[in-house]
Amino acid sequence: MSGALPIQFDPASLVMLNVIMALMMFGVSLTLRVEDFRRVLVAPVAPVAGLIAQFLLLPAITCLATWWFRVEPELALGMILVASCPGGTFSNIMTWLGRANVAVSVSMTAVSSLAATVMTPFNFALYGYLNPHTREIFTSIAIDPFSILLLVLLVLAVPMCIGMWVARRFPGLAARSEKPFRIAALGVFLGFVAIAFSNNFELFVARFHTFFWLVVAHNMMALTLGNLMGRACRMPVGDRRAVTMEVGIQNSGLGLVILFTFFPEAGGMMLITAFWGVWHLVSGLTLAMLWARSKDGRAAHALAEEQSHKSHKGAA
Repeated sequence: MSGALPIQFDPASLVMLNVIMALMMFGVSLTLRVEDFRRVLVAPVAPVAGLIAQFLLLPAITCLATWWFRVEPELALGMILVASCPGGTFSNIMTWLGRANVAVSVSMTAVSSLAATVMTPFNFALYGYLNPHTREIFTSIAIDPFSILLLVLLVLAVPMCIGMWVARRFPGLAARSEKPFRIAALGVFLGFVAIAFSNNFELFVARFHTFFWLVVAHNMMALTLGNLMGRACRMPVGDRRAVTMEVGIQNSGLGLVILFTFFPEAGGMMLITAFWGVWHLVSGLTLAMLWARSKDGRAAHALAEEQSHKSHKGAA
């Protein structure tokens, strides 16, 4: 496979995407209360299970799968890079749309994003080296942990804190804004998917047979792993679905930043990572819509609203 590929997804697009994610996180945070996080701290099963699946199981299984099936080295290394990244901020939005436990999802994203400052370069280096097919093209990389921490603060922590403050200070405004933000989130996702496909349509068609099913199978494996971890820990439906999204929706934007910075000519890796960024929106959004319409989804949402109401009444 050739080195450089004309993928229309540049660093400037990532900056805009981060801004959009920050705004969407603000919208999600309008539904959160401090009590939601207190419940997570009392029962940390979901965050711990998510971290194990995210940083221990997914990279290891990805390495073994690419080794066993002899995936082309550059494509395999791209899959290992994606598996080494933390859960993406989009997982919070997808969890929200799917009426699952957003508080669990946000806490998992925050913890995994901070852990990624160490675990992402470590897993990428470890499994890129352990796979004999990728070892030859693998070179060591260095990631500035402060840059990643700053990104997490800007697109997750800051808008989350502002959103929760607005919800507490102006509860009426927050209640009226929840539905418009929900609709806007859906529109942004659909628009992003449409633009990404249109900008790269010819390239995707030309390389379809080399990457499409790899990304689809890899994403399905990640979602399945998250679901199985939730079931193994006997989590409630809302928590299990939050873990599923966290493991299945990867921060491919971080992967692209790493590639543009350290591997600017690794076309195969960029193709895998860029298409992951498109496909996990399609699969995640589809799964979220199915959950939202399911009987379990409606019941979990009603239970969450009842618990939230009792918490607010008790706090008052």
